[in-house]
Amino acid sequence: GFLEDGILVQDVSRTRQRYLGSWTFTWDVMAVLPTELLCLLPGVPRVPGVPAARANRCLRVPRLFEAFDRCETRTGWPNVFRVAKLMLYLLLGIHWHGCLYFALSAHLGLGADPWVCPRFTRLLRRYLHSFYFSTLVLATVGDTPAPQREEEFLFVTAGFLLAVLGFATITGNISTVIINLSAADAAFYPDAGPVRRYLRARGVGGRLAGRVVRWHQHLRAQRKLPAEREVLQHLPRGLQAEVAASVHLAALRRVGLFRRWEHGVLRQLVLRLRPQVFGPGEFVCQRGDVGREMYFIREGHLAVVAEDGVTQLAVLGEGLYFGEISLINIKGNMAGNRRTANILSIGYSDLFCLGKEDLAEVLAEFPCARAAMEAKGRELLLRMGRLNTGAEAAAMAAEAEAERRLRGLEVALEGLQTRAARLLAQLEASALRMALRVQHLEGRLR
Repeated sequence: GFLEDGILVQDVSRTRQRYLGSWTFTWDVMAVLPTELLCLLPGVPRVPGVPAARANRCLRVPRLFEAFDRCETRTGWPNVFRVAKLMLYLLLGIHWHGCLYFALSAHLGLGADPWVCPRFTRLLRRYLHSFYFSTLVLATVGDTPAPQREEEFLFVTAGFLLAVLGFATITGNISTVIINLSAADAAFYPDAGPVRRYLRARGVGGRLAGRVVRWHQHLRAQRKLPAEREVLQHLPRGLQAEVAASVHLAALRRVGLFRRWEHGVLRQLVLRLRPQVFGPGEFVCQRGDVGREMYFIREGHLAVVAEDGVTQLAVLGEGLYFGEISLINIKGNMAGNRRTANILSIGYSDLFCLGKEDLAEVLAEFPCARAAMEAKGRELLLRMGRLNTGAEAAAMAAEAEAERRLRGLEVALEGLQTRAARLLAQLEASALRMALRVQHLEGRLR
């Protein structure tokens, strides 16, 4: 097949027509011509499989490179494929060099001096000696017999020059593979080096630096990807939602708040969530802090601890959420937008973080979710003694009064609109009558 506007066309007739009209068809025909039959002509050495007679096979090299490029772009292990391709080139180069060495030895005379190929009886032994000699030359290992003739000096010098070029190419390819591996890791995982250098420059003890290193090691070992937004930022929003939903939707459905929500809504909500990983003994939030996010527990366990930071009051597990009290407006909340509890990560905890603005958008679209979250928040505030029932009743009464006044204003506005519409109709009728009278008077004057 072939690509047309990015779509793979696999129609046989169209593929045939496109192939026959391309330059590739001409080159392929020339590459498969039976040029070995030229050896049957008079005056040509009658040796089966003469390499010069098959030189047209080299016209397939562009197709080979095209196949390599396609495999490299489609395989899931491109760096391994590049290394394998490099080794193939290396072996092929040694093979060709060995063939040239044997041809030169046959021209100078097998066994004529210590440098040329000895006169072995077995063909395999001759090939292995030639391959071994070329490996020593191209690897610049040395330990080869000293050349005796001008042709031998030129051949060895050319081999050393090719070896220098080959080593430069191999080094460049291997370094490219290493750089690509490092770049792939940097695209997903943060680098611990800058943080460690910063702590070292500030004279901070090794304990904190060790926690930073262990946090980075946990990310790589457990394949946690905190930089998902940066990775997906260039995709269209719909495709971002598809990718994020395929990765996180199963975990999101384990959260009790989202179990009854529609699939399409969860696909849009998953774009607003930010993955965060907290290490052992790390506070996710502390009492009195200004609340700007709420959290959903994807994996791990967190403890609600007392003021001493040790006593555990409760343990939160997978599927639970917290932090919504400081983000939603619960009437009578004496804490305001401050955190009401200390949440400590027991081990490594994988959480979803939802910002205040994103939460407001979600709750505006789903009043039932808002009511459920407010009910849970009110229950927690009552349990902690941070809910002023008098203020709550006053706020509810004020809200009811405001609602009553709003309805009164709406009724008054509707009445004013009705009167305005009536006056406008009367004005239009008066204008019409005035126009008819003017028209009648103009007719009488004529």
